[in-house]
Order: sequence, then structure tokens, then C-alpha cells
Amino acid sequence: MPTRDQVLEALATVNDPEIGKPITELDMVADVQVDGARVGVHVLLTVPGCPMKDRITRDVTAAVKTVAGVETVDVALGSMNDQQRAAVTQKVRGGPEKAPGGQPVIPFAQVDSQTKVIAVASGKGGVGKSSITTNLAVALARDGFEVGILDADIWGYSIPRMMGVSGRPVAFNNMVMPLQAHGCKIISIGFFVDTERPVIWRGPMLHRALQQFLADVHWGDLDFLLCDLPPGTGDIAISLAQMLPNADMVLVTTPQQAAQRVALRAGQMTAQTGMKVVGVVENMATFVAPDTGREYRIFGEGGGQLLAAELDTELLGSIPIDPRLREGADAGVPLVAGDPDSPTSQRIVDVAKRLGRSKRSLVGRSLPLAL
Repeated sequence: MPTRDQVLEALATVNDPEIGKPITELDMVADVQVDGARVGVHVLLTVPGCPMKDRITRDVTAAVKTVAGVETVDVALGSMNDQQRAAVTQKVRGGPEKAPGGQPVIPFAQVDSQTKVIAVASGKGGVGKSSITTNLAVALARDGFEVGILDADIWGYSIPRMMGVSGRPVAFNNMVMPLQAHGCKIISIGFFVDTERPVIWRGPMLHRALQQFLADVHWGDLDFLLCDLPPGTGDIAISLAQMLPNADMVLVTTPQQAAQRVALRAGQMTAQTGMKVVGVVENMATFVAPDTGREYRIFGEGGGQLLAAELDTELLGSIPIDPRLREGADAGVPLVAGDPDSPTSQRIVDVAKRLGRSKRSLVGRSLPLAL
């Protein structure tokens, strides 16, 4: 006959899908009753009406049924009280919410952080920066890395649509759970505002929003956090450099000289912030006619290589014009997820692999902030 200890051992394999830790470790298992072949499990959700309650029920049922002798599993759901939620928050954060000066603690800014933060930037809009961000993130996730995407383009947020994710993140005790899609954790202002209304914010509000995304969101143990920046060198880029001086930057440009010169100014900003440009991605490099196979350089050529040379960095890759990149973005399925074997996907995967190698070789690197 099954025992209570065997059931608890099985439940220890069930993770809360949002927090990513075992429900037994989070004290979500309030009670276990074993009556012959029937087992009853009382689970406390972190918040009433948790959107993941059906998944938790399925996972608990499946785990308990692996115990020999169990035939029936009854799962009862409740919700934690304020004290229990506070205890969960403390376990998850593993440290203080505020620094000695009263500022929120940003885990990625700590010297022992193992997360490589990459700011994906461009000098101007329309070069495909967000498409590159989402596809790189999914490629890294498919390669086994834990990846998060921070949609820092507050005015022109597009990551939710491109990743095919919607809804309102669960929040409790000043801790926000990111939404997930295609193996990536995602946070965006688009989850909190009316999508039909523009976001009209100035510097201080932008700074505070970015700070909350970095400090209040429970990202967990990430290998990479990709930050999709707005074009140019405005408030968001400056705030990110102040909060995360150890972040690296990847610049996205097209081969066109006008785009390359504007991107150069964005890259030169890092000289004043302590950040480092680790590479350039040249998007819309060529177009291959589907009927003839002939290759056309619609936006010229050489802009990416020239930009990399002027910033003393490397050209990580050149991505061709591919209508499926746009189609995937509109459908919420990045190309590397929808058609991973396509030539364009392979170009992006190659860039992701180069970034992955740099993660392994630069763990623990800390750069100074100079203002």
C-alpha cells in the first residue's frame, strides 16, 4: 500500500510552473491523506484563482499516480494567507528586497550573478531589432539555456505579440511572475496596459518601470536576459546602463549606410557607461528571389562589417530578408521555433551559439560604471 512519505516524495518532483520550485519546498502542500489506493492532496495556491491551477492539478495527479498502489488521486485547491505568501516570497527571493540605501535590489547587478544580460539595441527603428531579439531568445532556449526577455521598449512594445503570449502576470507581496512562451520568460508593459492606448511616459516613469521589471519580477536562475531596447540613446538606454553596468550590447543594423551611422552613435554610448558592444547583427542583408534564386542586396552592403570595425567588435551574423520572419512575428511563432531548419533560422542559430559560447567563457565578469 502507498505511504504518505512516498506520496510526498512524488510531490517533490512537481514544480510550481511560475516560480519554478517544488511545491513541497514552497509549502504549497497543506495536507496528504492516504486511504488505501485513494490519495487526497490539499494544495495551497499562492494567489486565489491562480491561472496555472489546472496545470498544477494535472501535474500533482500525474506525479502521485506514479506511486505504486495508487489508483485514485483527489486534488483539493485552496489559497495561501498573507503570512504564508510572505514566507514564500522570502524563500524565492533568498535575500532582502531593498539595498541599504533603500533602493530595490536588482539580482542581475550583484557581483555573484551568473546571468549574462544582453541589451539588444539599434540606432533607428525599422531594422528588425525586436524580431532578432525574439528569435535569438528562442534559439538560446532551444540550446538548453534558461532565457528571459525584458521588453524595454515601453512606447513601442511588440514582444508579447511576437512571442504569442498575452494575459496579466500574477503578482503577490511585491513579486511579479513573468509569463512564458517558447521556453522563455517574458515581461512587458504590454501585459499591464490597454493595448489600444499609447503609453505617454517621461523619464522618471520610464526609469521606475524598468527598475520594477528588473527588481520586482521573479526571473529565477537565468543564463541570459535579453533586453529589447527602444531605438536610439534615450532615457531607457541610459537607465539600463546605470542599473546594469555589467550588461553587454548587441547592435542590430541594416547594410544601409544611413542605418549604420545612426547605430554607430548608439554603440558609442557604451564608452560612457561601462557597457561593452559584443557584436553586430546585420539584418535584411540580402534578398533571394524565390523564383530565380538570384540574390539581391536591396539595402546595399558592408554596413554591418563597417559598424563592427568602427566599434572594435565582431559581426556576429548577416540575416537575409525572409518574409517568414515577419509572418512568424505576426503569428506569435518566431521563425526558429516555426521552421528551425530554414536557412534564415540557421543564420540566427549560429549567432545564438556564438553568444552561448561567450556566456560560458565570461561568467562572473564585472565591468565598472563610469558616468
